[in-house]
Parts: sequence; structure tokens; C-alpha cells
Amino acid sequence: MPDLALESEIGGIVCGIDEVGRGPLAGPVVAAAVILDPACLPKALLERLDDSKKLSKRLREELAELVPATATIGFGEASVEEIDRLNILQATFLAMRRAYDSLGRDCACALVDGNRPPKLSCPIRCVVGGDGLSLSIAAASVVAKVRRDALMAELARAHPDFGWERNAGYGTAEHLAALKRLGPTPHHRRSFAPVAQHIPV
Repeated sequence: MPDLALESEIGGIVCGIDEVGRGPLAGPVVAAAVILDPACLPKALLERLDDSKKLSKRLREELAELVPATATIGFGEASVEEIDRLNILQATFLAMRRAYDSLGRDCACALVDGNRPPKLSCPIRCVVGGDGLSLSIAAASVVAKVRRDALMAELARAHPDFGWERNAGYGTAEHLAALKRLGPTPHHRRSFAPVAQHIPV
């Protein structure tokens, strides 16, 4: 389970940064930067916060509602157009920079999930598997996931055949079948091979 050991070791104001949505065929990539206040963390966050992929949708949403009361949160997105123009890695870094910048304050260090650092205006420590080690990164993973899922559910209202409210834009059988039948929407990543093969020549 994640804890605050890394944050305590570094000292000062530390934020955790994580992203959601590198793999989907549609929708933006969303990043979050979270500075937790250790003095007022509710027991539910300390005991139940974890890597968002290990949590049920209901628990993610419950925890995401608790985070803002005890944290400073910044969000950043990179659009489908930016993903196609820059590539998914650079678009992810862009979303992370936007999330950090939207915190509106400087940090002593940013703990970034993974092994590739974005360029930020503060020192960075990459943490492989960070959402299972750092409570700040776990909080970022949860709020980013809930935010992106809600965004994809909203987009699904205009494009109901793709099942984005269920698959969040990932290449499920339902999504791929609709893509083959209907072709790409403006929200599809045309640089991704499963989408590119359905673009009319």
C-alpha cells in the first residue's frame, strides 16, 4: 500500500504526478498533480487509497471526493490533436506540465509515476510503480482517472455506439467493431494504428 515515506524523506512541499489515458484510441490524456496535507488526511485515504487500477469504480469515485478537502490539486490535459501532432509520450509530458503549473505554487520536488521525467520547474524524482508506493501519486492517479472517465462518458453522449462510458476509449471489442462500422470520430487518435486503418483514403 502507498504511504508518505517518500514525501517525508524529501521534506518540504512535495507533489505526486500521474497520468491516465496513454493507451486509449480516443480522448485526451489527463494528468493530475496532488500536494497532500499530511496533518489532516482522513483515515479512509490513508487506509484505502491505492493505484487507481486496483480500485473499483465506486471506490475510486468515493476517494476522489475526499482528496480535494485535504489536498491542492492541479489538472492538465493534452488533446487528441496534440497527441497526434506530438506523439503520445510528448503529449503525456505536456499534460503533466500543465497539471504541475495549475497547482499555482512551487514544490521542493515532484514525484512522477514511471521512469521518464517531464520537464518541470522543480526537481523531479521518477518512481516506477509510484502509484503503489507514494500516497501523493496514488491520489493523483485516482483523481485523474475519475476526471477522465467522466469526460469520456460525456463524449459518449454524442457518440453512443463506441461504448466510451464503459471502455473509456480503450480498444475493446465493442469499440473496435464500432470503429470498423462507423469510422473515426473527431475524438479518435488518428496516429494510432487501429484508428489509422479506418481513415478513408
